Amino acid sequence: MNIPLSEALKFWAKLGFISFGGPAGQIAVLHQELVEKRRWISERRFLHALNYCMLLPGPEAQQLVTYIGWLMHRTWGGILAGALFVLPSLFILIGLSWVYLAYGQVPWIAAIFFGIKPAVTAIVLHAAVRIGKRTLHNQVLRIIALCSFLAIFVLNLAFPLIVLCAALIGMWGGKRYPQCFQQSTAHSEKSGSDQGPAMIDDHTPTPEHARFSRKRMIRHSATVLTLWIIPFAALVILFGWKTLYPQIAWFFTKAAFLTFGGAYAVLPYVYQGAVDQFHWLSAGQMMDGLALGETTPGPLIMVVAFVGYLAGHIQHLIGNSNPFWFGALGACIATWFTFLPSFFLVLVGGPIIESTHGKLSFTAPLTAISAAVVGVIANLGLFFAYHVFFPHGLGGSISWLSIVICGFAALALFRFQKGVLSVLAGSALAGLLAYLASSLLI
Repeated sequence: MNIPLSEALKFWAKLGFISFGGPAGQIAVLHQELVEKRRWISERRFLHALNYCMLLPGPEAQQLVTYIGWLMHRTWGGILAGALFVLPSLFILIGLSWVYLAYGQVPWIAAIFFGIKPAVTAIVLHAAVRIGKRTLHNQVLRIIALCSFLAIFVLNLAFPLIVLCAALIGMWGGKRYPQCFQQSTAHSEKSGSDQGPAMIDDHTPTPEHARFSRKRMIRHSATVLTLWIIPFAALVILFGWKTLYPQIAWFFTKAAFLTFGGAYAVLPYVYQGAVDQFHWLSAGQMMDGLALGETTPGPLIMVVAFVGYLAGHIQHLIGNSNPFWFGALGACIATWFTFLPSFFLVLVGGPIIESTHGKLSFTAPLTAISAAVVGVIANLGLFFAYHVFFPHGLGGSISWLSIVICGFAALALFRFQKGVLSVLAGSALAGLLAYLASSLLI
């Protein structure tokens, strides 16, 4: 039984509006809908696709949607599935970014963000622990994570350099100590045989379009390269090479190829570039953007749309009656150049990656990179904690209320396994109540 493309598109469009909860939550929703409920794909084939998407740089949930859409309905099925997963959150984040800049200084809104920032700190640290449990399954990988943490925390090394060093260690270690760089099972495998056959079942042959073809690879690669060159060249011609929008395009293209380890892996790199290097936004604004990304549907990496919007809006704030459109352009550019490589890696690299299944020479460098990412994310969490707990620097006063909110958020995440949305909502309420209480006391 084949599922019509129109029926699949209805589901992918719906998914774009309900995919809350970060990568783990989105993958769980996909599993429930596609494996258990609709039987579009079997458990084993779903895990097979998921494991490969987790090896790729970029947002694994969006790539998994693209991968399954590609398996079901060829190239256009993958493109439409991946795009519909992203577009709702892009439009929502453009609107929320405008509200943030236009009304963020209103006291009660500022109080909500004051409460959210400590929760974001707890969420990032929780992500480091969660990813660490999944990734650091031996002492060698733990040492790589620790060295990665020290490299960025003490030596302030750039994120791409850390990724490169980890990859080289993985290449060498995979040959000398292969047992230390074996891939661990990402998800426990449950039998789906009692649910009846799926459309793409365990023994369904790989469709012709998913098999490796040199001609198809060249054609698709040329198409993706054209879709990258034309917009980039247009931005350079219209605005100039060293201006904002070509910088956004080039920066997020690099980010797309360096984010091994899932959505949280992109944050340290984006932070280093957007805050420290280009000064498009402040550390506090970056945390607010992450909070907005957590509370909207779609992949968490959509925080890039917030960064792009703020960069465009703020730079064109003076001398323009309506900087909204400059911000919206920045958000669209950041999104396009972040996600275009993801489509390339799935649609062009999918058949190649499938042929490398179980080959340690391919997976060992990625295992080492995933371990290094844990250390980088832990550093980001501590950096956020510093800015939240000491808003005026180490010489200034300590924000004890932020420490308390962060402590309760961490307790809810670690001890009671609460979802990100409920933790952010509770922290926002705490910030608002603190503001109302202080207003009554004055």
